[in-house]
Amino acid sequence: MSSSHRRTRFGWAGVVLALLTLVFLRLYVLQVARAAGMAMAPTIVDQDRLVVDKLTYRFADPHAGDIVMMRYPLNPDRRFVMRVIAGENDRVELRAGRVCVNDQPIDDSYVASEARSHDNWGPHVVPRGHYFVLGDRRNNASDSRHWGFVPRPYITGRVASRWWPMTTTRKF
Repeated sequence: MSSSHRRTRFGWAGVVLALLTLVFLRLYVLQVARAAGMAMAPTIVDQDRLVVDKLTYRFADPHAGDIVMMRYPLNPDRRFVMRVIAGENDRVELRAGRVCVNDQPIDDSYVASEARSHDNWGPHVVPRGHYFVLGDRRNNASDSRHWGFVPRPYITGRVASRWWPMTTTRKF
């Protein structure tokens, strides 16, 4: 067998191994995604490119404040990016737009004053195995206030960073 033939076989095996590695990484470790909509503005805006860490939530649960990629509960084929506000057994309430978890106001200084809502909602206790999520643009976001709590399996990953546009690259 000629040395060029051996290199070709190894080359194909290398390509196949590389493709399998990429598929594994995409399914279980990292996902590159694009934000659609303005629900998380100004933190994340329409068409931002994101890196989603799919591995962390295989070993740990989401925490309040995490920005997550999730399946939309009313149409699981769609993906949303939202911020986790509360987890199971937490009591959530909005009073004149201020979010309280277990009767304590949360620090949501990341919400721009012009993006705050002034509505009242709740109180509601987050059921076991579910999360309460909100967009950072509270006055114009479809979130748990409108379509309910998010089942844990619907949260598919933690948004780790924004990589595009390059001028706004940021880790979360």
